[in-house]
Amino acid sequence: MKYIIAAIKPFKLEEVREALTSIGVRGMMVTEIKGFGAQSGHTEIYRGAEYAVNFVPKLKLEIGVSDAMADQVVETLQKTAKTDKIGDGKIFVLDLASATRVRTGEAGDDAL
Repeated sequence: MKYIIAAIKPFKLEEVREALTSIGVRGMMVTEIKGFGAQSGHTEIYRGAEYAVNFVPKLKLEIGVSDAMADQVVETLQKTAKTDKIGDGKIFVLDLASATRVRTGEAGDDAL
């Protein structure tokens, strides 16, 4: 099993969710986050004063999938979250040691 973490632009969430659902992803967790990378934030003007925004708002998606689905999920995330502008995000893939469905006690791939 794989644990996929993706940081994406917030306005891409619905498009990404629909694309992942269409390839068979049955669930994910979404968290509002702030961060920076190559983009390094930006400046904004508020009430006539310019100030730096060092952390950019993003969404973090967390998805547990079978080994067989991992490459397809990463490819789908990359295609649908892409805007061709700086700050599109990152995708990380980690090995997932175990998963258990709380309600039924199912474990491993069956819990996903």
